[in-house]
Amino acid sequence: MEENKFKLSDIFGGIIIPIILVILIYVLAVYVNVGGQHHVLGATNTIAVILVNGFAEMIILGIPLVLGLLWNKWAGGAAGFVMGGLYYVAQAGQYNGIYASAGVTTYNFFGDVSMLYWIVYGVIIGYMAGALNNGSTAFKRMLLAGLTASVIVSVLKAYLNYTISLDPARQMAQDSWKVDPVLAVVTNFVPLIALGVIVPILGKVMTWYGIQPQRHSAY
Repeated sequence: MEENKFKLSDIFGGIIIPIILVILIYVLAVYVNVGGQHHVLGATNTIAVILVNGFAEMIILGIPLVLGLLWNKWAGGAAGFVMGGLYYVAQAGQYNGIYASAGVTTYNFFGDVSMLYWIVYGVIIGYMAGALNNGSTAFKRMLLAGLTASVIVSVLKAYLNYTISLDPARQMAQDSWKVDPVLAVVTNFVPLIALGVIVPILGKVMTWYGIQPQRHSAY
């Protein structure tokens, strides 16, 4: 077997891309995040919230979505359960800490159904996209599956935040729809709609280079 020779593209994929990701996450966390140490867009800037929270949501839901499209519904659903569970624990812990530091201990975000539903969002987006796509590598079908799953999760998330989330989060959601409905639509739907377009494009490119889970025939 011929040895896999070292190429310049290996440097790009193994060094340059990871470094770019490290720098991007650092900049978002420190200089864009409204709670960052040196935030430059302001402590209440909506664009900053979209870039940081929206980016985090796209990563958490993007992994099960791409596995659902490229592998199958079971892989997408399982990955969604893991990623959604991690996000639920992180977010609930963060909000509990924020309110506890302000002297408010009446809220337990680990019991917030809208927060707990991040596990459901992850499972739904991965399983649904995988079931709709059913292993197809046709871009139109991948795009339709990705967008359908993303939009449904967006609607479910917006509804639960507006209706059954804990008082602080529910009030913020309701106020955003009353004060600026256009902005509410942007913050609730644009990140996941973008995800539903970006991931199928990424998935299609991955199929061109054979970067997808190997399918084995039944014995």
